[in-house]
Order: sequence, then structure tokens, then C-alpha cells
Amino acid sequence: MHTVPTHPLSFHHGPNHQETSQAASAYVPGTAVAPPLRLMFWETTKACNLRCQHCRAIPEEAIGPNVLTTAESFRLMDQIAEVTKPVLILSGGEPLYRPDIFELGAYGVSKGFRMALATNGTLIDADVARRIVDTGFSRVAISLDGAVAPTHDRFRGIPGAHAAALNGIRLLRDAGMSVQINSTVAKHNVTELPAMLDLALSLGADALHLFMLVPVGCGVEIAEREMLPTEEYERVLNWFYDKSKDVAIDLKATCAPHYFRIRAQRIVEERAQGDRSTPFIAHGTALKAAPDPAGGRPLSTMTRGCLAGSAVCFVSHTGDVYPCGYLPVSAGNVRQQAFGDIWRDAEVFRTLRNPEAYDGKCGVCRYQGICSGCRARAFAETGNYMSEEPYCSYEPEGEC
Repeated sequence: MHTVPTHPLSFHHGPNHQETSQAASAYVPGTAVAPPLRLMFWETTKACNLRCQHCRAIPEEAIGPNVLTTAESFRLMDQIAEVTKPVLILSGGEPLYRPDIFELGAYGVSKGFRMALATNGTLIDADVARRIVDTGFSRVAISLDGAVAPTHDRFRGIPGAHAAALNGIRLLRDAGMSVQINSTVAKHNVTELPAMLDLALSLGADALHLFMLVPVGCGVEIAEREMLPTEEYERVLNWFYDKSKDVAIDLKATCAPHYFRIRAQRIVEERAQGDRSTPFIAHGTALKAAPDPAGGRPLSTMTRGCLAGSAVCFVSHTGDVYPCGYLPVSAGNVRQQAFGDIWRDAEVFRTLRNPEAYDGKCGVCRYQGICSGCRARAFAETGNYMSEEPYCSYEPEGEC
């Protein structure tokens, strides 16, 4: 396992740490109490019908022999339920390749999880849409990486993928399912973001989540030509903040923890001008403000930046547990250890939960408490998942 030495730097808080800390976990490094798991992403299979240029996994044409069986999957959910009841996202690959995917979804619902499905949308017909609703999924996330077909289809590797995904979204909406659109942002589609937002609104989506490209898996091969420069990241995230106040759907920047630094800076500027309309946490659309009818946490509540290993984790199709799907440092395998033991005791998780372990400018940044930098991009760039975020332009001069 890759290990990172602790770094003897002081923990610097952002300008509104008090508000942020109320939403952060109560985990204390060195104790046996793990922070609450809020989101768990489960790669139910690597099999997929698309060949996406940026995929964190190398796709397979069929379900492999080492995938967690139905019985092992049920046991995994039993173990997770002993720890907490997170939002559980069944992903892939393409999860609809699994013949037992609806059994897994129904079992998760029976265990008290809020279940979500992350799919490319191309395999959804009217019958599948109805089965998704009847199973009890709370939301379906469908990936769209272009506002127009040529952009999406080139990135996804299959002609007609865009039209099929749009059809799947419409069928799900007709069936009454909440739909979230995920879009990986890179050079090939950054100019289409306004049109992508308009498309999400026209489709009746409840959320648009932007995923800033992380160079892992297939993404390593395209990183040099597709990664946005730091200045462009800043521009995109400022645009996203502006739009978050104007539209009545949930907008969330994922794998872009410095959005929280940008957002804090913008709110401080607004308050200096007398505008106190935007709270620090959580910020604001009508959907976010609406109470959850089930009484739980909203599906897309934002508390701070990188949550890998502290409020989020990822389980692979073979049972390996990772801090997130983009950070390939294994914490253990559920075939050998109970999930609760891994979540509580794994070295990589303990390191990620230790604010004194951050290196470089992330270790001295006043916004560390609300940002933390992307640990996966740090690892891809340096081999050290606690080094500084390489795609953040902020320089914390004089903050030591």
C-alpha cells in the first residue's frame, strides 16, 4: 500500500470555518471512531457497451468471473448497513449489464439505503425505466459529455450514444424518476457548458453535476490534450457559481474541491458589498432548499471539497475499497475484511482524515478546511495523494 508520512503543519481554516465545521464530520484522528459515510459508489461491473475516452476503468465487453456475486453483494450491503446508511450509488461500467441489478437495488432499499443508479442511459427503454422506478431507486444519474451529439459520441466512442442517452432521460422522467446529468468537463466540451445547462433544464433534470477530468484509467491517455489549464478551471467554476444562484436545479461541481474556495471568496466579496443572500453551506437553489420527503440528507448536499475517505468511498467490482473511484490506493477488500473494519481502520483512510498530513500549499492554505484539494489529481501528478492540488491557481502566500 502507498503510504504518506504525516506533515507537521498547522491546520488553517477558511474565512467561514465555523459554519463549515458544523457540516463536517466529527472524526478525530487517532481515535477508533470513523466519520459518517455519506456517499458510497459501487462499481457493480466493469462491463460496458461504450468505449469512453476518459473512463477511470478499462471497460470489458462482458461481466468478468471475479465480480462480486449476488450473495457477496448482499453481504456487502449488510456490512455497510452495520456502519451507516449512506446514499448508495450502483455504477459501472454499465450497471444495467448485471442481470441482478434490480435485485441489488431492491435489497439496498430494504436495508434502508437511498439507492441511486449511475448509467450511460443507452440501455433504458420504457420497460427498464419502469423497473427502475418500481425497484425503489431514488435517482438515476446519466452521463452526457456534450450538448450536441457529435461531441458526446466522439468522447463516448459509439455513434448514437447521445440520442440514446437523451431517450433514456425522457423515458425516466415520463416514469416519474428523478434524473441527474453528469458531465465530465475538459477541453473538448468546455465551450458547450451553457448549452449543457440549457439542455438539462429542458429535459427536466433535477441536477447537473460537473466532473472535472481526473487523469486516471483511460483518462491518463487523454490528459495532456484534454486537461483544462488552471485559469480555465477558475473561469468555469466562477461561471458555475453564478449559475447556481439563477437556476432551480441542483448544480454541483465534483472533483473540483477548489470550487469551495472560489465560492467562499465570492461570498466574502458579496457580503462586503452588502449582499448576504447566499449562505456559505449549503448554497442555493429551490431544490436544495426543499426538505427531503424521506427525512434524510438531500442527494446532492454539499458540505466541503474533497470527501475521499472521510465521507465518500468506492468499492470495485471485485470488492476492493478505495477512497474514491479516481484514487487507486486500496484500503482493503471486502472478501477478506469486514467493510466496517476497513472504513474505520485502513491506513489510507486515516491519513486522508488527518489535516496535518497535507503537503505543499494545501498544507498551509487557509481554505483547507473547506477544500482539501483533489487527492486523486495530486496522486496522479506526484504519486503522493497528500501533496498539493496541481490544478488550483490559488497561492496561499503568508498563510503559514
